[in-house]
Amino acid sequence: MIELLRRVAAEDPERLAVVTDAATCTYAELVRRAEQLAETLTAGEVRFAILSAEADVVVPALAAASLAGAEACVFPPEDGVAPGSQEEIDELLARFGQTHVVTAGGLAPWPPASGAPSPAGAGTSLPDDGRVAPRPHLVLTTGTTGRPRGVRHDWSRLVRATERVRPGAEERWLLAYGLHQFAGLQVLLHVFAAGATLVAPTPRRPKEGLAAMRRHGVTHVSATPTYWRFVMAELRGDGGPVPALRQITLGGEAAPGPVLDQLRATFPGAALSHVYAASEFGATNSTKDGLPGLPADVLTRGEDADVAMRVVDGELWVRSRIGMLGYHGEEPVEVDGWRATGDLVEQVGDRLLFRGRVSEIINVGGVKVHPLPIEEAVAAVPGVQVSRVFGRPNAMTGSIVAVEVVPAPGADPDEVKAAVRAACAELPAAARPRSIKVVAEVSMAGGKIVRRSQ
Repeated sequence: MIELLRRVAAEDPERLAVVTDAATCTYAELVRRAEQLAETLTAGEVRFAILSAEADVVVPALAAASLAGAEACVFPPEDGVAPGSQEEIDELLARFGQTHVVTAGGLAPWPPASGAPSPAGAGTSLPDDGRVAPRPHLVLTTGTTGRPRGVRHDWSRLVRATERVRPGAEERWLLAYGLHQFAGLQVLLHVFAAGATLVAPTPRRPKEGLAAMRRHGVTHVSATPTYWRFVMAELRGDGGPVPALRQITLGGEAAPGPVLDQLRATFPGAALSHVYAASEFGATNSTKDGLPGLPADVLTRGEDADVAMRVVDGELWVRSRIGMLGYHGEEPVEVDGWRATGDLVEQVGDRLLFRGRVSEIINVGGVKVHPLPIEEAVAAVPGVQVSRVFGRPNAMTGSIVAVEVVPAPGADPDEVKAAVRAACAELPAAARPRSIKVVAEVSMAGGKIVRRSQ
């Protein structure tokens, strides 16, 4: 990562790299701060946690880690602003063997009372650091099936994925993901590979994101479909100017057709693309045709491709040479090994359409029901801001399909509920929701709470 910053700083030291709510930072300043921190890291610190959501704190710390060969990990902030409770922080630090922390005040040993820096690698159960990961980086999973796992990457692989990025000094990218997420790291590396500017409001909610788009002249935005639904709701609610975006990228979730149609209507001057990626296997594909799913030709890539895909029993599998080294505390993965993604797909013509997650299949009287087509039908209903489709236990059928709907501001809840039921009437019998509930908030993947826009 440090090489990307140094290259741009050498070309134009005063080029703006990061804009936050409270500060700006040039590429030359990022390099200077990273090199200063790296000097202290070479004294022996191998693993450290970053306890901040502010980009002007996180970015130089990551760059310093990539320079010194230290393993950094950005801890997930609570509500997008500050780290979680002290108990949560202590548990993560102990589990992943971090001996130091970085905050806005700089680098400090952990626990604070320990005084002198801890020995290199203290608390680690990973004997392979020196052999496979000379410049490692740790990304925590969302923990949807329990405690988060540490996904181990190498900076050389991460940066390799940016080799085809075109220069874009005039581009201004909004950071809508957290820097503790792999998607946020992707955006960060893309911006610096292009020599562009990162606009990073805190917290990274749609309301603050829209304000930053307007205030800082953002031209490019990468975010989840759910994030975009809320941005468009904010636009309808405040009546303010629509940002003149040139590029909209979706990731993190399947992109339903209705959302793509709404984005095209709201931002007619923006190109649409969809990125399919995960913490474990990295970015696999960027689809730029603005259509749902992936082009089916991703299944025909040659043996020399960094990323290859295939379908096994309806599930997408990936082989990635730019993906993770392995999980913290476990053996490294094979570079040419195939991994199940957990995503169910169906080939329709020349497209691979996502049908949901393996873990989310609803068994209704022996019929396997995929939530995603139901979610797409519900999302197309006027007055629906966001929804969640899930299985609810039932004594007769095992499960029934249930839907929770967050209505858009000003929408009549009873009318929305009736419209959702009508929209789902054409679905197969087992897929028709038997429970439709209008709520103020829904719980999404990873425990994220999505609330009604005010």
